[in-house]
Amino acid sequence: MRRSDLLGRLIDAISSLKLTIVCLVLLMALVVACTLAQVHLGIHLAVERYIRSFLVWWSPEGSALRVPIFPGGGLIGGVLLLNLTFAQFRRLELSWRKGGLWIMHIGLALLFIGEFSTALFQVESNMAIDEGRTKSYSEDYRRMEVAVVDETDKEFDDEFGIPDTLLKSRREISHDSLPFKLIVRAYHDNAALAMSGPGAAPSGATAGVGGNVSFRPLPPVTGDNEQNTAVALVEPVLQDGKSLGVYLLSNVLGSPQGFLHEGRSWKLSLRLRRYHHPFSLTLKDFRHDLYPGTDIPKNFSSLVRLKDPRAGDDRDVLIYMNSPLRHDGLTFFQASFGKNDTMSVLQVVRNPAWTLPYLSCTLVALGLLWHFGLMLRKLKTAEDA
Repeated sequence: MRRSDLLGRLIDAISSLKLTIVCLVLLMALVVACTLAQVHLGIHLAVERYIRSFLVWWSPEGSALRVPIFPGGGLIGGVLLLNLTFAQFRRLELSWRKGGLWIMHIGLALLFIGEFSTALFQVESNMAIDEGRTKSYSEDYRRMEVAVVDETDKEFDDEFGIPDTLLKSRREISHDSLPFKLIVRAYHDNAALAMSGPGAAPSGATAGVGGNVSFRPLPPVTGDNEQNTAVALVEPVLQDGKSLGVYLLSNVLGSPQGFLHEGRSWKLSLRLRRYHHPFSLTLKDFRHDLYPGTDIPKNFSSLVRLKDPRAGDDRDVLIYMNSPLRHDGLTFFQASFGKNDTMSVLQVVRNPAWTLPYLSCTLVALGLLWHFGLMLRKLKTAEDA
């Protein structure tokens, strides 16, 4: 078989209507499976494993073996995107009469591109603010970091954050701003902590409060409202190889643990990963309105003061349901509240592709109007004739 014939058959297969139907059926089955999996995995993890992956994996209970059992949303979406692209240039003539179909295909392609971009670049975090308080950072509610803080200057803390991805993948972490390196002795996404007692296994910590604490690794929690108790064993080591002790860190231990080195005060802690922003929000007032005579929520709103010295921005903003604040590439949604209605929790989303779904739906709607408008005009012309 000649190479040109093989290439032609490959293009025919990629652009075929049968492939389109197969991909759509697989997507529908994947959506059903993902919906059912949310019962046990939670929304976020189910979407990550089914929709934003190239393969859906299955592991036998008690085994580390992973077996691919179904194509994931990334693979199906990528094939469908190729199918639509090739079909558009293969089957659709470039004419005014087919203009609506061209616009619809472009809109659908943008929808898939937008989902791929969201999966790759979207970052979600929370900003919990008490009334009267100011914050310039948000926290990732699924990721952790070890914070190394130089507290020597009473007016300013010099922070260095080490994300959990590095803690899991590297045994030794160093940085030019640190006079020591950190040796990662262990890291667990989730664990049960308890005070050490008779017969308890030693934690491995030789400094700080870790010597009085024991822990037992657990599988990570997956529920949307559940929080892991992460544990890290880290050892600061000087350039000459001298150890400053092994510290047990956890996001539930509260106060940071620290040491002195060459007249400087250092603190170590394991906390939710922080994203620092070049502006601040001050919560002036939080309102939790109810329907009269009931306990049914009517409205949640946060009146915040936005201060951004770079842009000369200093103004009050009201954030409430379906009315977020958009600033510096971030979107702040009213998400939750606490502390007897004196604390507001804002969901902070950075998604460079957030406009693509709107543009996609607009193009699909315009394409439909164009296509069916021409068909109606043709029918009317035929009736008049």
